[in-house]
Amino acid sequence: MVTRTEWLEAGLELLADEGAPAVTIERLTGKLGVTKGSYYHHFKGAAGFRTALLEYFEAQFTTRLIDTVEREPGAEAWTKLNHLLKLVLVDPDSAKLEIAIRAWALQDAEVRAAQERVDCARTAYLKELCRGLSTDVDPDRLAELLYLILIGAEQVLPTMPRGELRDIYAMTLRLATGEKLLD
Repeated sequence: MVTRTEWLEAGLELLADEGAPAVTIERLTGKLGVTKGSYYHHFKGAAGFRTALLEYFEAQFTTRLIDTVEREPGAEAWTKLNHLLKLVLVDPDSAKLEIAIRAWALQDAEVRAAQERVDCARTAYLKELCRGLSTDVDPDRLAELLYLILIGAEQVLPTMPRGELRDIYAMTLRLATGEKLLD
């Protein structure tokens, strides 16, 4: 039997590759090679799947990253920020998913609310980290700038390679703090 997580992973893959219209029960069952009964075992229709998919996206692409960085609560803010940037930049395919979610959010109020929660959580965590840095610039504005760099880089076509994005982060942080990113 296909697990709930496998359904959600398949949903995120379809969403990233083909956009929200592709995330249908027919496409999901075809991708997973199972019947609709398995889908209804885990979800209460399309609305239930959408809600679960958004919660899973938030958990995997926001909460999990923050929790991973916070496994070393005593670490310096600079070390945590470096760790977070490495985690964010490791997956080159995550940009496709982020673009798909943002496009979907323009058309669906529930998705928009989930995207707002994600953006607020990510920005709040970045602000927390930036407030712990030694810098002459406003740490909250620096946090917002770092997040906007990521979102902007995901929107340009072709998508910016992660190595180039890392270089832009390194330059931005060097200009703001005088510090070099850790390798």
